[in-house]
Amino acid sequence: MKPNEVTFTLHGLPVSGGIAIGHAHLVSHAMLDVAHYAIQPRKVDDEVQRLARAFDTVRAELAELRSSLTADSAEARGELLAFIDLHSMILDDPLLLDEACAFVRERRCNAEWAVKRQMDRLVEQFEEIEDPYLRSRSADVVQVVERVIKALSGKRARLSTRRRDTDSIIVAHDLSPADTIQFKAQRIAAFVTDLGGATSHTAIVARSLAIPALVGMHHARSLIQDDDMLIVDGLRGVLIINPDDCILDEYRLRAREIEIERSKLKRLAGGAATTLDGEDVQLYANIELPQDVDQVREVEADGIGLFRTEFMFLNRDSLPDEDEQFEAYRSVVQAMKGKPVTLRTLDIGADKALRGAERSEANPALGLRAIRYCLAEPRMFVTQLRAILRASHYGRVRILLPMVAFQHEIESALAMIALARQQLREAGRKYDERVEIGAMVEIPAAALALGTLMNHFNFLSIGTNDLIQYTLAIDRADEAVAYLYDPLHPSVLRLVQQCIQQAKRAGMPIAVCGEMAGEPQFTRLLLGMGLRQFSMHPSQLLEVKREVLRCDCGDVAPRVIKLLRSDDPMRIREQLERINAGSTPVQ
Repeated sequence: MKPNEVTFTLHGLPVSGGIAIGHAHLVSHAMLDVAHYAIQPRKVDDEVQRLARAFDTVRAELAELRSSLTADSAEARGELLAFIDLHSMILDDPLLLDEACAFVRERRCNAEWAVKRQMDRLVEQFEEIEDPYLRSRSADVVQVVERVIKALSGKRARLSTRRRDTDSIIVAHDLSPADTIQFKAQRIAAFVTDLGGATSHTAIVARSLAIPALVGMHHARSLIQDDDMLIVDGLRGVLIINPDDCILDEYRLRAREIEIERSKLKRLAGGAATTLDGEDVQLYANIELPQDVDQVREVEADGIGLFRTEFMFLNRDSLPDEDEQFEAYRSVVQAMKGKPVTLRTLDIGADKALRGAERSEANPALGLRAIRYCLAEPRMFVTQLRAILRASHYGRVRILLPMVAFQHEIESALAMIALARQQLREAGRKYDERVEIGAMVEIPAAALALGTLMNHFNFLSIGTNDLIQYTLAIDRADEAVAYLYDPLHPSVLRLVQQCIQQAKRAGMPIAVCGEMAGEPQFTRLLLGMGLRQFSMHPSQLLEVKREVLRCDCGDVAPRVIKLLRSDDPMRIREQLERINAGSTPVQ
């Protein structure tokens, strides 16, 4: 710890376990807070020159970034170059520097305030543009001005595209799923945000990265400074800022112990997931991007139970065409070497919006999302379906439709799939005619009318994240009500158990692919309900597998039935703790 630094602690919601020790990297946020003060008349010219030098500094930074740029693919490098060129153009626009300098002279104010005021004016102009893509470019203006203000303060702007800082801990006010998914291309240690809930899509992506993460910190972004030493305790929900040497030593020891435990878990990869009483269980993996398949193979999952294809559509200005999607899907299918790959069609909407197609909705979680969005954009939907079907020629592919609830949605979606097949046949494209079609159960209406789904589909997958959200009438991304999100609510448990049992009686394959499947504390509960197919992030699979190997379904099932009769959440938790401990239930 440096002299004059004060150690303090913040508490938040842990959404991804582990311990990380590193330095803070503050992510830019649109709400710039700069001082406003008067400049003496004789120093106005000096202030104008200071502002001009700051612009020169940022130009040099962008030029340096351009010359040192590396990326995994030509496409990725091209996107980054376009980003740098756009920021350079904004920096050279006279409307920014010249107007800010004129404001310094006219109002005799400091450079920071002048450039911030000009930024606000430009952002207002952008917001009046009808074209959604051009309107969204206001964010680039903000980012450029943030670089200028950092240069005015004498601080060198961090390069958001850096890839070598393995001890960087991202600190942000908020992060969208699109922001978070970019971390997959960077080697960061952890992240913390002021906002967010345990089951927001951002938290889900964090768990897929297998790095510690805390959300709901409230004031972390404003209290932490760049380069502060941080400890992120993703197990206890604790963030320690500027720890002393004793605290650092203690957490380094704990981090090593966690790594040793993870090394032991790796020994479970490859073996069958069979309970003590001989029940075979399939453990599948969830992925967001094609490169995630390496983690799936490392833990030797039984297949991919959920490929969230929408993440391939985020952070870009144009939609991937059919060939680009096909190549991505085929790479995953071939890598899995005959194991099933379940591709969920686009689940766009709510907190996952395509760039340039953002919509203003009063209740986005209840609006145009998932299958509703796809049916409203038939050309985009059929393009994706063709790409998925073409990939089926190279392995076992299954199509999963999200958020299905109505008969007309089922009929329309199946008609789209039939159309995609017809177009491929006419074009002479090969695909597997036996591709299975499944539906996600994530709306209470679908869970309560499961027979309708079973009449039309080959398999089902329970998306507990949304099923809990819609059953309890809360927005899982809203921090104000996140505490109400409860997987152990009696109504939620009965819906899940009802779906599993009804599908089992009908001989219909059913899995759980929501976050409940990846939580070891729920493994025995779900096994006791009769579930035999789980799908989770690869980072969670071996812990769940350990619980499966320790479970006796014959012993657990009657105890779970007893638990499900209770209407008392506290008693449900107590009973679950006893089930997980393997103790004799209290009579």
